[in-house]
Amino acid sequence: MPELPEVEVICQGLRPHLTGQSITSVHTSSKPLRHKPTQIAMNEVLCGQTITSVTRRAKYLLISTGDETLLIIHLGMTGNLGIFPQQSPLKIHDHVCWHLDNGMELRLNDTRRFGGVWLLTPEQAVTMESGFFADTGPEPFSKRCTPAHFMALAGRGQQPIKTFLMDAKIVAGIGNIYANEVLMAAGIHPATPACTLGESDWQRVIHLTRRILTEAIACGGSTISDFINASGESGYFQMQFKVYGRNNQPCHQCGSPIEKIQISGRASYFCPSCQKE
Repeated sequence: MPELPEVEVICQGLRPHLTGQSITSVHTSSKPLRHKPTQIAMNEVLCGQTITSVTRRAKYLLISTGDETLLIIHLGMTGNLGIFPQQSPLKIHDHVCWHLDNGMELRLNDTRRFGGVWLLTPEQAVTMESGFFADTGPEPFSKRCTPAHFMALAGRGQQPIKTFLMDAKIVAGIGNIYANEVLMAAGIHPATPACTLGESDWQRVIHLTRRILTEAIACGGSTISDFINASGESGYFQMQFKVYGRNNQPCHQCGSPIEKIQISGRASYFCPSCQKE
């Protein structure tokens, strides 16, 4: 599944191509996504509207229009977005196409169709943080993302720190890949109960999360599954992974073999010497 850096790379790549363009029509395939407005509904609301901004919240892409309608797109597990000439052939899994007044179109391609598209009215867009994103935690780069925030939510429960970090209700956008990398950098075993971390531990986790996500974004995101960025170039941050996907390979820091375990049903990679339980 594309994670925060991948979505941010797509956002940055699409922004100059979409901002200032008007939507002339919308075409959808007959195949369902996890959520998708009807073609009729999207044409009624979006046709003639000019795109004013392209931003990101958590793992969602947000496209605002001149009347403050908000188009929200989630890429699911295998989705990607790109800009193509309208006359170019569609691919079999191009499920939504937004035609633009410059002869180009934005296409959502999603092989497994776990992605989603939502339309928020101007009124809903204004209150999206208490509405659509009511169950979504602060961004990792937000001032709300503090040791106090994490310690209050960790409470006295025994939830593993890796599962805790991946909970979008606690912090937005940290998926399996980057949770592994952050905990390796912090020297924290992924099965460590979140409630045992103190203020200095959380300060270190926050700092490293921001650093690693920033590096990933700068590198163009990681090429996981079917992700490609808006220019069609594969990301390459996966070449810098310290633990993710490196089971039985030597740790870059100490040489011990990286181990793999299952935590909350997700593959978790760690160095048994650098991340002691």
